[in-house]
Amino acid sequence: MSHTPRKSRLARHKVLTVGGAVLALATVGACTGPDQAKDDGGASKPAASASKPAEEKKAVAIRGKGTFEVGKDVQPGTYRTTGNGSAGCYWERAKDSSGEADSIIANDNVTGSSYVTIAAGDKIFKSSDCKDWEAVDPKATGGTPKTEFSGKAGMLKVGTDIAPGTYKAPESADCYWERAKDASHDTDAIIANENATGPAVVTIDAGDGYFKTVDCGDWKKSS
Repeated sequence: MSHTPRKSRLARHKVLTVGGAVLALATVGACTGPDQAKDDGGASKPAASASKPAEEKKAVAIRGKGTFEVGKDVQPGTYRTTGNGSAGCYWERAKDSSGEADSIIANDNVTGSSYVTIAAGDKIFKSSDCKDWEAVDPKATGGTPKTEFSGKAGMLKVGTDIAPGTYKAPESADCYWERAKDASHDTDAIIANENATGPAVVTIDAGDGYFKTVDCGDWKKSS
């Protein structure tokens, strides 16, 4: 039997509290500009460092704070932020710059990692108190997908960050998990989700795009 997907309680409300006692839509900001390549140095080994290429930092596509105009300040595409604590990272896709709740296309509060795909039809992208965003290729593969990961990891890419399979998490009082086909955060992108209490079990399919986990016990692949 099919059922209507449940949205995460973290992103259910379009009007959020951000920064002190101010109750408002989160103000976001972003700006572009790649970081400078990191020089490997190596003064004690000049011969080796001379032939070794300089290490490069990942380019910052969007700063973690500010408001960003799509098509001018930032281009449509998929972006990732990582390393966010519980201090209140908030992002928002909007159809105009009115700042009204009805202009919000999708939004989320983030702990850990998040991916978001900014569409060509979006007008504004906001990011508040987040770590900087990097551009990623949603079709890219590689790396060693994990089979164990934190229940507070946030949003993870299936096949790259984590391996598909059946996972179990120990008892948690307030766990939310979500399987998604893409990083748009539209309701239609949700394959399945649950607000779980007690032990949790979920099968992540190889065809899933992303898996989101909030305030769950740590997940371990069982099969």
